[in-house]
Amino acid sequence: MSQIELRPADQCRYDIVALGEVMLRLDPGEGRIRTTRQFRAWEGGGEYNVARGLRRAFGQRAAVVTALADNEIGRLVEDLILTGGVDPSWIKWAPYDGVGRAVRNGLNFTERGFGLRGAVGVSDRGHTAISQLRPQDVDFDHLFGQLGARWFHTGGIYAALSDDAAATVQAAVEAARRHGTVVSYDLNYRPSLWQAVGGQARAQAVNQALAPLIDVMIGNEEDFTAALGFAVAGVDENLTALPLESFRAMIERVAQAYPNFQVIATTLRRVRSASLNDWGALAWSPEAGLVQALQRDGLEICDRVGGGDSFASGLIYGLMTGQDLQTAVDWGAAHGALAMTTPGDTSMATAAEVLRLAAGGGARVQR
Repeated sequence: MSQIELRPADQCRYDIVALGEVMLRLDPGEGRIRTTRQFRAWEGGGEYNVARGLRRAFGQRAAVVTALADNEIGRLVEDLILTGGVDPSWIKWAPYDGVGRAVRNGLNFTERGFGLRGAVGVSDRGHTAISQLRPQDVDFDHLFGQLGARWFHTGGIYAALSDDAAATVQAAVEAARRHGTVVSYDLNYRPSLWQAVGGQARAQAVNQALAPLIDVMIGNEEDFTAALGFAVAGVDENLTALPLESFRAMIERVAQAYPNFQVIATTLRRVRSASLNDWGALAWSPEAGLVQALQRDGLEICDRVGGGDSFASGLIYGLMTGQDLQTAVDWGAAHGALAMTTPGDTSMATAAEVLRLAAGGGARVQR
């Protein structure tokens, strides 16, 4: 059984609270951003996607702490959050000046890619409301203390947005820990977010300062190197090989450096093409040691965005419900795989589908 201790559900309003930016994703479908004449609108954000997955796929009570400019775009994002079943009560609404000189909402233009044409993301998120959120703008002690949350999730995408964002992450994590809430963090290194504020060195400084406060640390095959500074031997920049022994050694070094980590988890993705990936995952805990999810080579991809977030939500659901680490990482890998078979950032999978796939089920028609 999982060794992670959670607050009793009947003492908490929320099972999961996420902190991060929720952007409006504009998706040209099978086309290109530069040539499309129409976009499909979705909501998405690395931290929010995890809470939404836990709500929609696994039925957990979810809320998101975020900020939006109070205009029609912000209200559209709110409507999408409501559709996802996530409590929007903790949105901080920033007054809009009519132009966006001082505050605005984030936009994320994303191509899915196909074959040899890789996925492309173009973010438009400067001066967004959430990047200006300060620690004193949210009563985290009320949220985690009086109301109560069993699990808190945030990550490196939000922490990268500004110095205020990094400070707000730290304040939220410290408050969650004061009130017995389990804290997970997804490193989610994005070079484009860090390049203007100090690059990889700044990313490592921020994440290394937060790491001692985290219970469950999550990343992908690149994150632990880029965001925490733990090199993986035998992995080149094109990820042509993912030697498991090298990742095993890396995870052991991470665990020694941060003994507070109760679980470390990483996805492993080798990109054969935009439409075909090898997909797997590893997880570690002091009790279970290192375990590996079922490896899915040649996984066909519809839309890769959000696969890692859905891995995180499946893993967290397993840990929240007291499953052993092997089961939790299998649920995470299965949920991530299913999420990448549908368009949009967020999961359209059901818990029954996740558990069936994790148990070895295939793609035969269900009638």
